[in-house]
Amino acid sequence: MEPEFEIFLACAPGLEPLLAAEAGGLGFAGVTPQAGGVSLRGGWREVARANLELRGAARVLARIGGFPALHLAQLDKRARKFPWGEVLRPDMPVRVEVVTSRRSKIYHAGAAKERIERAITEELGAPLADDGVRILARIDDNVVTFSVDTSGEPLHRRGHKQAVGKAPMRETLAALFLRACGYDGSGPVLDPMCGSGTFVIEAAEIAAGLQPGRGRGFDLERLAVAEAALDGLRRPAPQQVPGVVFHGSDRDQGAVRGADDNAARAGVQDWCRFACQPVSALERPEGPPGLVMVNPPYGARIGEKGPLAGLHAALGQVLREKFRGWRVGIVTSEQGLAKATGLPFQPPGPHVAYGSLKVRLWQTGPLR
Repeated sequence: MEPEFEIFLACAPGLEPLLAAEAGGLGFAGVTPQAGGVSLRGGWREVARANLELRGAARVLARIGGFPALHLAQLDKRARKFPWGEVLRPDMPVRVEVVTSRRSKIYHAGAAKERIERAITEELGAPLADDGVRILARIDDNVVTFSVDTSGEPLHRRGHKQAVGKAPMRETLAALFLRACGYDGSGPVLDPMCGSGTFVIEAAEIAAGLQPGRGRGFDLERLAVAEAALDGLRRPAPQQVPGVVFHGSDRDQGAVRGADDNAARAGVQDWCRFACQPVSALERPEGPPGLVMVNPPYGARIGEKGPLAGLHAALGQVLREKFRGWRVGIVTSEQGLAKATGLPFQPPGPHVAYGSLKVRLWQTGPLR
């Protein structure tokens, strides 16, 4: 039986409970929210599945072991005896990062990094490179712990969004905000300021049962454990046909073309409809009510805050008039802009790190 170890799923601070709920729903064991992510237990098969299937994780880190070390000479000696070959390949480059050193006698991160790099290159033979597999070392209370970043490129880079609009929402954040709104793939989603189409495409993928990581590679594939871990896990085709259509619109014709192209690359174009139109032209789609999900401009991100109040007021008006029975989710850093919509929001969600900003999710129940 494959040995278990700790697996850490990184996410934006503020979204840990949502990622924990997603991981638990997919059957991962020992799921525990922590600051900046979620920990769980498993082996390399679970690492592979986390990279392929979790929509909200930004990275998947495997805790591969460690040892006590009170000084650099001890770190050097024990790093040379560490079983790097069980995880790393001698023909694949690596790079080492010492991410923290707290309450420890080894306090010089640069010197610690050099010792670990030398141990790997001299004992295993793996070269160093800026684009190598990342080995993260934490030194806490005189204990060194190693993790390997099994994702490589951040997981929001699904591999199909080549056309990117201004200040795009990362797919991982979009997935967790959809989850926060209770979206489970069973209803339509509409984004009236869709940009590159992230919310619309993410919702369509959820409804189709597509793996978020199906179209990309992972640094897991550069490890000694790769072949057995990933074998048979990829599912490139939809698992079901959505019974609804997903809608996006934007007043920028270039953004609409890009969103359409992104949906085609993601394989969900049959269920997505994009239109070039202003918010004032928004119409309720035929069919059952669903979720309006939008990440509108909010000053610090796009545009000036003054004129944006009018835009938010216009959005709120058309939704109140035409979208009875639909729910609304708005992601913004500005409470005043959310309230300018005049929509009956519930208490907002927690602050979420979004680049240099802190955003929150404001959502309603079914509009009356």
